[in-house]
Amino acid sequence: MQTNPSSKSMAKDVFSHLFMIIMLIIGVVTFISLLWQYINYQFPDILDFYRYTAITDILRIAISSLLVVWPVFLVLSYLIHRDLKKFPEKANLWVRKWLLHLTLFASGLAIVIDLINLINSFLSGELSMRFGLKVLVILLVATAVFAYYLWDLRRDVVKKSLLPLISAIISSVLILGWIIAGFFIVGTPAQQREARIDAQRIENLASIQYMIVDYWLTSESLPTSLDALKDPLLMIEVPVDPDTNESYTYLVTDDLSFKLCATFITSSDEAYAKSVTQDRLFYGNDPLQEDWTHGEGVTCFERTIDPERYTDVVRIK
Repeated sequence: MQTNPSSKSMAKDVFSHLFMIIMLIIGVVTFISLLWQYINYQFPDILDFYRYTAITDILRIAISSLLVVWPVFLVLSYLIHRDLKKFPEKANLWVRKWLLHLTLFASGLAIVIDLINLINSFLSGELSMRFGLKVLVILLVATAVFAYYLWDLRRDVVKKSLLPLISAIISSVLILGWIIAGFFIVGTPAQQREARIDAQRIENLASIQYMIVDYWLTSESLPTSLDALKDPLLMIEVPVDPDTNESYTYLVTDDLSFKLCATFITSSDEAYAKSVTQDRLFYGNDPLQEDWTHGEGVTCFERTIDPERYTDVVRIK
């Protein structure tokens, strides 16, 4: 007598359930991370070193992940529920029960770890409002996930229920709404490209600035033009504008002062202006490493070399 193959934990059942669980875990963790970044943005803390840049980076990753992971999860959930209606005996498959329990375990474990990190941040002095909102986010998301899958484990798959459809609609609307809200923070892809081009301009200007300082340390005078900074033997080239490939504007205004100018597409907003850039972290407290805040169009940065800071270097030379 041949056994009904639908009652067996076939490879298709194993991998479909496993894939769905993985997508669920990634989706839940990413969604929590997304909401946390909104909280960080709305309630900034001056102790956050990379406040704005870190938030936008995480938001981009979270949005990208959710746009792929959640639709895949919904499709897999629909296919599995349709298969359960066709073969109700599959509700008792070991793979389904084990993986659903694994989901509860993994979600609970991730929530516990997040709470530990959150409490650690709170004890380190994180703002109480941010702490409270993040705890609320975890509790709401965790409660929703645990409640739904406990119901899914105990329900009679033969009986028709609209809860899976309602849950899918509500979760999709919430995720889509928060993703759309994220574009008001990180900007559209076109705006992000423009911001990255301007960020490259700032990085280029910082490199040129230190090439000028190095030139002054060697010759005790400022270069007359940017071409003087080139060294074919050492394969040293002066950075140019990443978009137009034109040279940046360099003007000597005094024996120790100069200007570096560039044409920017975007304007530094308040959040970015208050953040600590990678350049400033790299160069430490150098008095030359001043603010790189800029507006749209041509912006010039005035720099003055302090000889006292380099007295020992000049004397040794």
